[in-house]
Amino acid sequence: MMRILLAFLLLASPAVAQSVGDCDARVSARSLPEPWEDHTAVYANGDVRVAVIDTLEPAAAAVHLMVLSPPLSEIGDRQCRLVSLSRAEGGAASGFFNIDFAGRSADYDPARGLVLDIPVETFRPETGMGAPATLNVTINQSTGDVTAEVTAP
Repeated sequence: MMRILLAFLLLASPAVAQSVGDCDARVSARSLPEPWEDHTAVYANGDVRVAVIDTLEPAAAAVHLMVLSPPLSEIGDRQCRLVSLSRAEGGAASGFFNIDFAGRSADYDPARGLVLDIPVETFRPETGMGAPATLNVTINQSTGDVTAEVTAP
Protein backbone atom coordinates (compact mmCIF):
# COMPACT_ATOMS: atom_id res chain seq x y z
CA MET A 1 0.00 0.00 0.00
CA MET A 2 2.87 2.40 0.78
CA ARG A 3 4.38 1.75 -2.65
CA ILE A 4 1.11 2.67 -4.37
CA LEU A 5 0.87 5.85 -2.31
CA LEU A 6 4.48 6.71 -3.17
CA ALA A 7 3.72 6.19 -6.89
CA PHE A 8 0.71 8.51 -6.60
CA LEU A 9 2.81 11.21 -4.99
CA LEU A 10 5.64 10.88 -7.48
CA LEU A 11 3.38 10.99 -10.52
CA ALA A 12 1.33 13.86 -9.15
CA SER A 13 4.38 16.08 -8.78
CA PRO A 14 4.82 18.71 -11.50
CA ALA A 15 8.45 17.76 -12.26
CA VAL A 16 8.02 14.30 -13.75
CA ALA A 17 10.97 13.42 -15.97
CA GLN A 18 11.65 10.30 -17.97
CA SER A 19 14.25 8.00 -16.58
CA VAL A 20 16.66 5.84 -18.56
CA GLY A 21 18.83 3.72 -16.32
CA ASP A 22 20.71 0.46 -16.21
CA CYS A 23 18.57 -2.66 -15.99
CA ASP A 24 18.10 -4.00 -12.50
CA ALA A 25 16.29 -6.84 -10.74
CA ARG A 26 12.94 -5.81 -12.23
CA VAL A 27 14.15 -6.98 -15.64
CA SER A 28 13.61 -10.72 -15.63
CA ALA A 29 11.69 -13.28 -17.67
CA ARG A 30 8.90 -13.26 -15.08
CA SER A 31 8.31 -9.55 -15.79
CA LEU A 32 7.68 -10.08 -19.53
CA PRO A 33 3.92 -10.07 -20.10
CA GLU A 34 2.41 -13.03 -21.95
CA PRO A 35 2.34 -13.71 -24.81
CA TRP A 36 5.99 -12.72 -25.16
CA GLU A 37 5.82 -12.30 -28.92
CA ASP A 38 3.26 -9.49 -28.43
CA HIS A 39 5.46 -7.58 -25.99
CA THR A 40 8.91 -7.73 -27.58
CA ALA A 41 10.36 -6.60 -30.93
CA VAL A 42 13.72 -6.52 -32.69
CA TYR A 43 15.20 -3.83 -34.91
CA ALA A 44 18.48 -3.15 -36.72
CA ASN A 45 18.92 -6.71 -37.99
CA GLY A 46 18.39 -8.10 -34.48
CA ASP A 47 20.96 -5.85 -32.80
CA VAL A 48 18.29 -3.91 -30.89
CA ARG A 49 15.51 -5.54 -28.86
CA VAL A 50 12.81 -3.72 -26.94
CA ALA A 51 10.36 -5.36 -24.56
CA VAL A 52 7.60 -4.39 -22.17
CA ILE A 53 8.38 -5.08 -18.52
CA ASP A 54 5.43 -5.33 -16.11
CA THR A 55 6.45 -5.59 -12.47
CA LEU A 56 2.78 -5.69 -11.32
CA GLU A 57 3.48 -3.29 -8.43
CA PRO A 58 2.98 -0.50 -7.81
CA ALA A 59 -0.20 -1.12 -9.78
CA ALA A 60 -0.50 2.45 -11.08
CA ALA A 61 3.10 2.64 -12.30
CA ALA A 62 4.35 -0.90 -12.95
CA VAL A 63 5.07 -0.88 -16.68
CA HIS A 64 8.52 -0.07 -18.11
CA LEU A 65 10.35 -0.53 -21.42
CA MET A 66 13.56 -2.57 -21.64
CA VAL A 67 16.08 -1.75 -24.38
CA LEU A 68 18.92 -4.11 -25.35
CA SER A 69 21.30 -2.42 -27.80
CA PRO A 70 24.91 -1.93 -28.86
CA PRO A 71 27.57 -1.21 -27.91
CA LEU A 72 28.61 -4.66 -26.82
CA SER A 73 30.47 -5.25 -23.58
CA GLU A 74 33.90 -6.85 -23.44
CA ILE A 75 32.22 -10.28 -23.20
CA GLY A 76 29.93 -9.60 -26.18
CA ASP A 77 26.54 -8.87 -24.63
CA ARG A 78 24.43 -5.80 -25.38
CA GLN A 79 23.84 -2.97 -22.94
CA CYS A 80 20.53 -3.13 -21.09
CA ARG A 81 18.54 0.02 -20.31
CA LEU A 82 15.22 0.39 -18.50
CA VAL A 83 13.00 3.29 -19.60
CA SER A 84 10.63 4.46 -16.88
CA LEU A 85 8.39 7.46 -16.37
CA SER A 86 10.29 9.06 -13.51
CA ARG A 87 12.85 8.54 -10.81
CA ALA A 88 12.66 10.09 -7.37
CA GLU A 89 15.82 11.59 -5.93
CA GLY A 90 17.84 8.54 -4.91
CA GLY A 91 14.78 6.32 -5.22
CA ALA A 92 13.38 3.67 -7.50
CA ALA A 93 11.90 4.49 -10.88
CA SER A 94 8.15 4.67 -11.34
CA GLY A 95 6.76 3.18 -14.49
CA PHE A 96 3.85 3.87 -16.77
CA PHE A 97 0.21 3.02 -16.13
CA ASN A 98 0.16 1.21 -19.50
CA ILE A 99 2.20 0.79 -22.69
CA ASP A 100 0.37 0.11 -25.98
CA PHE A 101 3.22 -1.88 -27.51
CA ALA A 102 1.18 -2.92 -30.57
CA GLY A 103 0.63 0.77 -31.38
CA ARG A 104 4.34 1.58 -31.65
CA SER A 105 6.03 2.96 -34.75
CA ALA A 106 9.71 3.02 -35.66
CA ASP A 107 11.86 5.20 -37.87
CA TYR A 108 15.56 5.54 -38.47
CA ASP A 109 17.24 8.95 -38.43
CA PRO A 110 20.92 8.69 -39.51
CA ALA A 111 21.83 11.64 -37.28
CA ARG A 112 20.06 10.34 -34.16
CA GLY A 113 19.52 6.60 -34.53
CA LEU A 114 16.47 4.36 -34.16
CA VAL A 115 13.43 6.39 -33.04
CA LEU A 116 10.44 4.64 -31.48
CA ASP A 117 7.11 6.32 -30.79
CA ILE A 118 5.01 4.26 -28.37
CA PRO A 119 1.55 5.15 -27.06
CA VAL A 120 1.55 5.07 -23.25
CA GLU A 121 -0.68 6.08 -20.38
CA THR A 122 0.50 7.92 -17.29
CA PHE A 123 -1.42 7.52 -14.06
CA ARG A 124 -3.53 10.45 -12.91
CA PRO A 125 -4.37 10.15 -9.20
CA GLU A 126 -7.16 12.70 -9.45
CA THR A 127 -9.13 10.39 -11.78
CA GLY A 128 -7.65 7.01 -10.87
CA MET A 129 -7.19 6.40 -14.60
CA GLY A 130 -4.48 6.65 -17.22
CA ALA A 131 -3.95 9.72 -19.38
CA PRO A 132 -2.76 9.18 -22.98
CA ALA A 133 0.73 10.26 -24.00
CA THR A 134 3.50 9.19 -26.37
CA LEU A 135 6.84 7.79 -25.29
CA ASN A 136 9.57 8.79 -27.75
CA VAL A 137 12.69 6.64 -27.37
CA THR A 138 15.88 7.24 -29.38
CA ILE A 139 18.51 4.50 -29.50
CA ASN A 140 21.89 5.47 -30.94
CA GLN A 141 23.84 2.27 -31.57
CA SER A 142 27.05 4.17 -32.37
CA THR A 143 27.26 6.06 -29.10
CA GLY A 144 25.16 3.77 -26.89
CA ASP A 145 22.92 6.66 -25.90
CA VAL A 146 19.29 5.81 -25.10
CA THR A 147 17.10 8.85 -24.51
CA ALA A 148 13.38 9.13 -23.77
CA GLU A 149 10.74 11.82 -23.71
CA VAL A 150 7.03 11.70 -22.98
CA THR A 151 4.73 14.06 -24.84
CA ALA A 152 1.05 14.61 -24.20
CA PRO A 153 -1.39 14.80 -27.11
